[in-house]
Amino acid sequence: MTEKKDLQDCVEELRWERAQCSFDVEELTNIFDGGKEVTARRRKIEHLICSDPAFKDEVPPEYLSHEDLYTNEVRKVTHLVRKLEEHNISPREANTTQISSMLKDGNPFGVHLSMFSNALTSLASPEQQQQWLHLAEKNRIIGTYAQTEMGHGTFLRGLETTATYDPDTKEFVLHSPTITSTKWWPGGLGKTSNTAIVMAQLYTQGKCHGPHPFFVQLRDYDTHRSLPGIILGEIGPRLGINSQDNGYLRFDHCRIPRTNLLMRHSQVLEDGSYIKPIHNKLSYGTMVWTRVAIAYGCSKKLACAVTIATRYSAVRHQSELVPGKPEPQILEYQTQQYKLLPHLASVFAILFSASSVIRMQRQVAADISKGNVEFLPELHILSCAIKALSAQDSTQGIETCRLACGGHGYIASSRLPSLYTSTTCTITYEGENTVLLLQVARYLMKSYRAGLEGSPVLPSVQYLTASPVMHHSPPLSNQALIEAFKISSANLVKETESRLYRRFNSGQNFHHAWNCCSVALVRCAELHSRYYMCEKFLSTVESIIASAGVKSVLQNLCRLYLIHHIILNQGHFLRSGTLSAANLSALEEEMCELLTRLRPQAVPLVDAFDFRDELLGSTLGAWDGRVYERLYEEAQKSPLNKTDVSKAYHKYLRPLMKSNL
Repeated sequence: MTEKKDLQDCVEELRWERAQCSFDVEELTNIFDGGKEVTARRRKIEHLICSDPAFKDEVPPEYLSHEDLYTNEVRKVTHLVRKLEEHNISPREANTTQISSMLKDGNPFGVHLSMFSNALTSLASPEQQQQWLHLAEKNRIIGTYAQTEMGHGTFLRGLETTATYDPDTKEFVLHSPTITSTKWWPGGLGKTSNTAIVMAQLYTQGKCHGPHPFFVQLRDYDTHRSLPGIILGEIGPRLGINSQDNGYLRFDHCRIPRTNLLMRHSQVLEDGSYIKPIHNKLSYGTMVWTRVAIAYGCSKKLACAVTIATRYSAVRHQSELVPGKPEPQILEYQTQQYKLLPHLASVFAILFSASSVIRMQRQVAADISKGNVEFLPELHILSCAIKALSAQDSTQGIETCRLACGGHGYIASSRLPSLYTSTTCTITYEGENTVLLLQVARYLMKSYRAGLEGSPVLPSVQYLTASPVMHHSPPLSNQALIEAFKISSANLVKETESRLYRRFNSGQNFHHAWNCCSVALVRCAELHSRYYMCEKFLSTVESIIASAGVKSVLQNLCRLYLIHHIILNQGHFLRSGTLSAANLSALEEEMCELLTRLRPQAVPLVDAFDFRDELLGSTLGAWDGRVYERLYEEAQKSPLNKTDVSKAYHKYLRPLMKSNL
């Protein structure tokens, strides 16, 4: 059952906002969650966690030292793991909730519960899974995923850590030959994990076979002391996620058994013979899953930020819209609506796009089990595209929400700063966005040339060489706008490919030609990725089974999203001739009308995200709208307020004031 809230318990402004709702909020919540049953289960789990006093912080985390912050989060996460086990709640179910918000600034178990376990599932052989997976699931071992190095991140082929097979002892010798080969950044590596999946260059019989995954024990299972040949620690404070012990790792000729090479796709036999995988991208499964999970996480964090900023904008009164009249809610200003509503729409765009990639991943996994890897490259590229755009959109959106809250958005208790710092890192981890977009661009160029030559290309890129579809719908209909995206993307790919090969054919080395065209190539990837997200948003809204009210508000959000991104990228549409200056002017005017139409639904829309106050964790965004009381109450928690006169006065200020300089 949904939690019943009395409208009399919220401030007058929010009562008025909620009274204007034109759709069933609960129905939209179910869509956002992925089903009525999912919503009910999520609420049950969240109530279980939020009612447990063990998750309450006696001192706000912002006031803790680095070590105390980490220790406090380990306390909470270990309690959480036990509680989930006690109530038979799986990690998958836990991921449908917002209980991770209880861990204010990062989760020391985050990589263990996601990438480590998933890597064992997708990369380990059945025998290896039997050996290690149940230990990971029962938290008998805590693992991390050690891929990124100090000197190399996204460029896997450049990794320097080596794993050299010794046939005499049937062991791999792991070694970090340079300072730049130090594993750097893995979450949970510093102090929490006792095992890791380590990516290292596999050498056997004098030949390098590229990066491969190895299961490596890092610490003694009883004492937790680091093992011989292993040097590891924590890398120090970051912009955010400081309660997660991001770490470093070096190997000094550390030996592990041959059978610790994860052998689902490739093997090294006892004599050192190497058996290669049936497809060189099969090991990408972990990264695909992780990138889609990042997109889901980004949509939830953006939803949190939009909820906070929208509710605050309904409560906050500022300036005079009409001279001499009372100060209006700042949500009445069109500029404020423009800051918030497109990002509210973006939450659904990211969610629906990520869901489409997940469905594809399931199909590809089924195909791979039958020996068919045809769609694996497309899945890899779509995961790169969705991850890059969702990371970019959510980071920019959260920062815009923070700015939309003025000075109060700068206060830690608003939660907007920590939402920003825990999201902006997604731009660089699990594939730096520019590098991922260049991978998308390479796929676009390759597919375009294949299409020109009459070779088959995969579904998501068939439009690059297909004839434009003539629609009989109005020239600025949703389908017409999607077609404009499609043609503009195809034209940009064609133009960039021509520029690239003009350089190549004139004698320039292809790799230098590629670098000289890389800005345009990134734009190709961005426009293609945006087209994909727009198309998935529209197709989902058109096919969704919902009441008239919910369908209408989703259609308005989708229309706003399409127009917003056309206006932001209008140069592409003008260059391709798909939209005229007059079209763009009409769309800009319609966008303003959509802002007006959606403005009365803004608070009900963020209510549909259904964030409990305990999990939203914001003085500005609570359901009841008591912004100013909460800000004042939170300020009283500052340790500086425990005394009227601080130690600094007696030690430094008073001597200065009395010195008569």
